[in-house]
Amino acid sequence: MTVEDVSLRMRWARAAAVLIIVGVGVAAFVLSYETLRDLAELARIEKRISWLFPVIVDGTIIQATVSVMVLSNRPKERLWFSWVLGVGAVVSVAGNSLHAFTDGHPLPAWQAAVIAAIAPIALLVDTHGGVMLFRAAQRKPVEEPVREAVAAPVPDQVSENEVPAVVAPKPEPVNVPLLAAAAVAPVRPIRPARPIPVPVRPCPVQPMLPLAIGGV
Repeated sequence: MTVEDVSLRMRWARAAAVLIIVGVGVAAFVLSYETLRDLAELARIEKRISWLFPVIVDGTIIQATVSVMVLSNRPKERLWFSWVLGVGAVVSVAGNSLHAFTDGHPLPAWQAAVIAAIAPIALLVDTHGGVMLFRAAQRKPVEEPVREAVAAPVPDQVSENEVPAVVAPKPEPVNVPLLAAAAVAPVRPIRPARPIPVPVRPCPVQPMLPLAIGGV
């Protein structure tokens, strides 16, 4: 199998995937549209305007999806639209499930009140999202400065006969901090030892005996 065959198969696979996604998306939108429209009628919304309810729910989901794709370099705005997308999907799924649970019977008063509150909330969310989109379009993304690569200097070639001179590093003067010098106590001079007087006792002198001279 050549490279051209692989690339041709990849193109056919991508085209088939796009067609399947479009077909499934259209079918899901039509089915969800009819279900939510019938749910709006069960919530005591007039039949002539009940089609606006699925437009509000699914339109909010579409707006949030497109905004998340566009605002790839705006993390704050993208987080907001991600939350809107998640909440909108939960509302759509819950509405379709509630329609099947009611079995064609009118909704209770509290459920009808919840359905009626979705429209003004969606209006507030979509308006705020539109403002965020306009602000994001006016601001220019901050571009990081491009750092130029600096080539490392190439050392000069040294021949075999030449011996590189070794330069001894110069000792750097050591700065003694003033606080350390001030903390050293001054050294007192050592006084010479004083001589201790020793009393001298007189020794008794013995009288000398007369020597016998001449055999006396």
